[in-house]
Amino acid sequence: MDDVLRRLADVGPFFTVAYGQEPPGPGYRPLTALYSGQLVPYVAEVGRRIGSGPGRVAASTAQFGIASRLWSIGLGCAALAGRVPDLAADRVWWRQPDEGSLRLWLPEPAGRPAEGLGESVLGNLALLETALRERYGVSPTVLRGNAASGLVGALRVLIDRVPGGAAPGLVRDLLAEDGALAGTGEFIHEEGLGVAFVRRSCCLYYRVPGGGGLCGDCVLRTRRSG
Repeated sequence: MDDVLRRLADVGPFFTVAYGQEPPGPGYRPLTALYSGQLVPYVAEVGRRIGSGPGRVAASTAQFGIASRLWSIGLGCAALAGRVPDLAADRVWWRQPDEGSLRLWLPEPAGRPAEGLGESVLGNLALLETALRERYGVSPTVLRGNAASGLVGALRVLIDRVPGGAAPGLVRDLLAEDGALAGTGEFIHEEGLGVAFVRRSCCLYYRVPGGGGLCGDCVLRTRRSG
């Protein structure tokens, strides 16, 4: 996967991930550590940065960011090579930088069939979502919607910069009526025209003091314009 991950870094910062036998610096730990003992300080830091405080809005925003990063890496690899790295929570390591999103590192990533992407990422996120529901009371509907929105957001970038490949089919399958993210929103992808998605939940970012605004795929945008 080394060559694929090198090429993936050219797509954008959300698609960039360090990899190899040794971490690119000190302080890296598995995401399992973030989801357990480090979750409260991490959500508090997200809340400080967006100005919401350490509550449900920050918890939802934190999960959305992690989901988007995982989908970007997995879908990007699928688009470039038709294979994906193992993105289980104990196989993805993280470090919190002073600014920006989490820095991620994949220790000795091995390629797997792209069809296993959904199981890998959603299994990872399930651990985080359980902790967020228990600690912050975030609705599972919101968290599943965040996962779907992050998935489609990654696809939007990819179809512009890495056209073709397995990514659109993977997204379509995950959002289908019998897919793992069924019921999270309406998804349309037409070759040459792009992607449309309207989720059936809200990530809560509009509650950020001072006006966080509505995301482009937010269910509240559709309701207010109807």
